[in-house]
Amino acid sequence: MISVSTDKTKLDVPFIQNFLKDIYWAAGRTIEEVQRTIDASICFGIYLDDKQIGFARVITDYVVFAYLMDVFIDEKYRGKGYSSILIDAMMKEPELQEVKIWRLATTDAHFLYEKFGFTKLNHPEKMMEKIVK
Repeated sequence: MISVSTDKTKLDVPFIQNFLKDIYWAAGRTIEEVQRTIDASICFGIYLDDKQIGFARVITDYVVFAYLMDVFIDEKYRGKGYSSILIDAMMKEPELQEVKIWRLATTDAHFLYEKFGFTKLNHPEKMMEKIVK
């Protein structure tokens, strides 16, 4: 049975960190850093028979803006539609229904997010960033 939960006490933090430490967008993130990001976000664990198989988190002000981050499904469970189940649960989360602007960054999963209404930026020239290394 597949389920999605926002209960942070169910999250398998070592599992999350083990995945993130080797992925291009979070390479080297320590378990302490992963815990800090969890503490500061709404988190979504996806579970198959109570075993965590994926994760995502949202940083938000609950009204104007939400940013989707660290979305993944364990490689052993990909190709079964679990990422769509996870994103659908996030989009339907009652606490996030007032959010007017959603953003995310992806290198290779545009097809997934497009199913949920995400598009390329209408005015990318207005966006700025600062990256600290």
